[in-house]
Amino acid sequence: MRKTCIYLISFYIGQEYCQSYSVVPEVDMNDQASDVNDDGIDPAARAAGHQPALTGCPWHDVNEMLQAAGLRPTRQRMALGWLLFGKGARHLTAEMLYEEATLAKVPVSLATVYNTLNQLTDAGLLRQVSVDGTKTYFDTNVTAHHHFYLENNHELVDIPDPHLMLSKMPDVPEGYEIARVDMVVRLRKKR
Repeated sequence: MRKTCIYLISFYIGQEYCQSYSVVPEVDMNDQASDVNDDGIDPAARAAGHQPALTGCPWHDVNEMLQAAGLRPTRQRMALGWLLFGKGARHLTAEMLYEEATLAKVPVSLATVYNTLNQLTDAGLLRQVSVDGTKTYFDTNVTAHHHFYLENNHELVDIPDPHLMLSKMPDVPEGYEIARVDMVVRLRKKR
């Protein structure tokens, strides 16, 4: 297993990582194609309500988050989770994460990035925010909040006012309930 830990940490030379190798979780390195086609979320684990014991060590925390959500901590999920959650609250598209993974020498395909992002969203670890019909961002901040979309930069930014509310909600059709309200305020530079 020591070889596995060294292999995984070698992806992130130059970035913050655990001070002690003893807290680096065991990762199944025999996972070749199963990341794309596995059953993803274990309903029993999610139903158990296991809360992750976060320590501040990115490897440990990603492993805990995945297990608490009922997801196996495969090498691809661990590496992508490190990139996603190791830098605080972020808004990324699949293409942006794929580019970061490529630069970090993480061997994943764009399809694996999409599948992993969708699995993390289904598990409640990410929030999907659609800006228009062609651009979807994944937000690591899953609390209820709204966004500014900076059109000139193609950037999604959290609205800092936590008390922002809509004054009137529409009537909901019979048999439906509001799951969530996503407000995206589009901004552009003054001309």
